[in-house]
Amino acid sequence: MPQNTCKARNINTFKRFQDMTRILFVCHGNICRSPMAEFIMKDLVKREGLENQFHIVSAATSTEEIGNPVYPQARRKLAEHGIGCAGKTARQLAAADYGRYDLLVGMDQANLRNMRRICGGDPEGKLYLLMEFAGRSGDVADPWYTQDFDTAWSDIEEGCRGLLHRLTD
Repeated sequence: MPQNTCKARNINTFKRFQDMTRILFVCHGNICRSPMAEFIMKDLVKREGLENQFHIVSAATSTEEIGNPVYPQARRKLAEHGIGCAGKTARQLAAADYGRYDLLVGMDQANLRNMRRICGGDPEGKLYLLMEFAGRSGDVADPWYTQDFDTAWSDIEEGCRGLLHRLTD
C-alpha cells in the first residue's frame, strides 16, 4: 500500500467538495474494533466542535454478530474514557455503502480484502486501513481473540486522531 500520497490527496478532496464527511469503520463482527473506532471518532469530533461536519458509523464484513450489541469489554473500555455506545448493534457492510460513504476504514488486512469483495473493488480509492492514519502499517489486533482491549484502544485512538488531523488540516 505505498500509495499514501495519493490517498492523502483523496481525503483532502472530500473535505473541499462536501459539507459533511461520511466515514464507515469496518471490522469482522462490528462488536469490538469498528464500534470502538466509531465512538472514539465521534468523541474526537465532538470535542473539536465538528459534529455537524461528520457522519460516522461502523459495520461488519461478516454476518455472525448482526443485531448484537457492542461486546461488553469494548463497552467497558469506551466507558473508562467517558464514551457511551448505547443502542449500537452490529450490521453488515453492503455493496451500496461504497457509494454512501467517503471513507471506508478497515481494521486489518482481512477486513480490507472482504471490503473489496463486498464493495466490488475500490474504483474511487475510498478503502483504507486505520493504522495508515497513524503513520504506520499494520493491523489493529482483534481483541476478541487477544483480550487486549488496552492495545486495541491505543491503536484505534491513534488511528482516529491521525484521520481527524488529515481531514481537518
